Amino acid sequence: MSLININPTTTDAWKNLTRHYKKMESVQMKSLFQNEENRKENLSLNFESLSLDFSKNRITEKTLEHLLSLAEQCKLNDAIEKYFGGDIINVTENRAVLHTALRNINDQPIMVDKQDIMPEVNQTLDKIKSFSQRVISGEFKGYSGKKITDVVNIGIGGSDLGPHMVVEGLHYYKNHLKTHFVSNIDGDHVVEVLKALQPETTLFVIVSKTFTTQETLTNAETIKKWFLESATEDDIKHNFVAVSTNLDMVKAFGIAEENIFTMWNWVGGRYSLWSAVGLSISLAIGFENFRAFLDGAYAMDQHFKNTDFRDNIPVILAMISIWYNNFFESESEVVIPYTQYLQKLAPFLQQLSMESNGKSVDRDGKKVNYQTGNIIWGNTGTNVQHAFMQLVHQGTKLIPVDFIGFEQSLYGNKDHHQKLMANFYAQAEALYAGKTAEEVHLDMKFKGDTNLINTLLPFKVFDGNRPSNSILIKKLDPRSLGSLIAMYEHKTFIQGVIWNIYSFDQFGVELGKELANKLLIK
Repeated sequence: MSLININPTTTDAWKNLTRHYKKMESVQMKSLFQNEENRKENLSLNFESLSLDFSKNRITEKTLEHLLSLAEQCKLNDAIEKYFGGDIINVTENRAVLHTALRNINDQPIMVDKQDIMPEVNQTLDKIKSFSQRVISGEFKGYSGKKITDVVNIGIGGSDLGPHMVVEGLHYYKNHLKTHFVSNIDGDHVVEVLKALQPETTLFVIVSKTFTTQETLTNAETIKKWFLESATEDDIKHNFVAVSTNLDMVKAFGIAEENIFTMWNWVGGRYSLWSAVGLSISLAIGFENFRAFLDGAYAMDQHFKNTDFRDNIPVILAMISIWYNNFFESESEVVIPYTQYLQKLAPFLQQLSMESNGKSVDRDGKKVNYQTGNIIWGNTGTNVQHAFMQLVHQGTKLIPVDFIGFEQSLYGNKDHHQKLMANFYAQAEALYAGKTAEEVHLDMKFKGDTNLINTLLPFKVFDGNRPSNSILIKKLDPRSLGSLIAMYEHKTFIQGVIWNIYSFDQFGVELGKELANKLLIK
């Protein structure tokens, strides 16, 4: 069964939120904190080692009540059941949406077309485990008999962004294998990667569901040509593997059947890093860490699936985002992880959210009359404080922020980490509190800048009242990163349900490709 189609603007909850917004539009968060003694405690949630403080938002309990009513009236519970149950909720492509099955550690049957998919999922996981261990241990060798030293992932979109982000994010846990990623069809990109490699000790992982993606196949053919300058066609089976559903084309490329890892049409590209698309992750950090990564995502799945909406972290994040998007007309959100390891998190979330919910037609095929999708952007703290935070603090746009911090540093440098986390807390506080003219006046007077007060005071005032969520995690490790990514996956799904759009197709990706092919033919 497909999702129930409900235009959110026709619900009583939406109408109540419209009226409520008029009351909240000019409310100051400072006054909310002054009037609510336990506001931070009441507007915080915990899950394993992750905590969410959403108290610095322009909301009250009444706001939450209306937002959660909207979720109920848009039949979110029904949607969640179908999401996890294997129903055909990707109607335009006639597919189930079951990336959650890839981390289903309880092994309960999940049915697609009356077939339990879990045996095949587990079989693929076993193959990933076995292959990863053979490569890491040196048992699997390149064509000349030498051990593999480098791994190159060849893919684009979900076949690159997810694995690349996770490998970089979990670099602390990496083994001796050097991992590289080739995605852009720009020939300079692939040449720069190949310059540092030896063909006999490099394993190439070609990731393409159809094995027809222009960028991936062009890069793969270029790499194959480079490889054959010092090897033979028969050697390809020793140094190339593939993740694909197109067995015939993979075999025609020269890849041995035992080196082909399967994919399924019920896994969308941007949700596929949990599958064999994540082979490069398992090779980089070892299968045990990859398994912990999956386990963290599964734990977040269970939290999302089984927790009441008021205590449900993905639900709260999604509904607050809708509050700003559809009522404050805030068009973008910033994600700022306070760790350099997660510098690719924002590009990953851009694809996850913007490719999923960048739609202007609802599930009935009608043009929507409300705003959908969020522009996602960001970078790592504290770098952002010397880049775009000026706009967030003093610009004319209301831009909600997700701050992501970690209690522990991985290498234990306390001085650096204390300064890093001081900035994490300070940025959220500064956005919320701002700095009044009186405070600026007093500050300048104290510093002896009395003669400049009249000139500079307007430029040093911060309005404050700018919203943020603070997500604090004990430590960046495979399990916590798995949970964090799954949290954002579910947030994206929820928003699509509320906006009554199909989040799992991406026809907008295809148009440019079609035109590019026509230009090439000319």
